[in-house]
Amino acid sequence: MKLRKNDMVAVMSGKDRGKKGKILQVLSEKTRVLIEGINYRKVHKRPTRDNPKGGIVQMETPLAISNVMLVCPRCGKTARVGHTLLADGTKQRICKKCKEILEK
Repeated sequence: MKLRKNDMVAVMSGKDRGKKGKILQVLSEKTRVLIEGINYRKVHKRPTRDNPKGGIVQMETPLAISNVMLVCPRCGKTARVGHTLLADGTKQRICKKCKEILEK
């Protein structure tokens, strides 16, 4: 997976195209990501002890990872993510546009 939790991403396709948000969770086995404030669905919740009234709640649902693209924190543009080996032998993610190393 080239995207990680807390990365800023932009949605490239779908009803939320053009919106940006932070990744809350990466579901690697399903190749999906949960993004803050994007892809809301209305879910019917039954009454529980925590929520005795129940009702209809809006919550974010996962998006396919192929529909999002990383927003580089340095250049501010959407870019693909690559990997490079540093001099000390560690592998780091890089922005393919500006060639800057992304934070770990």
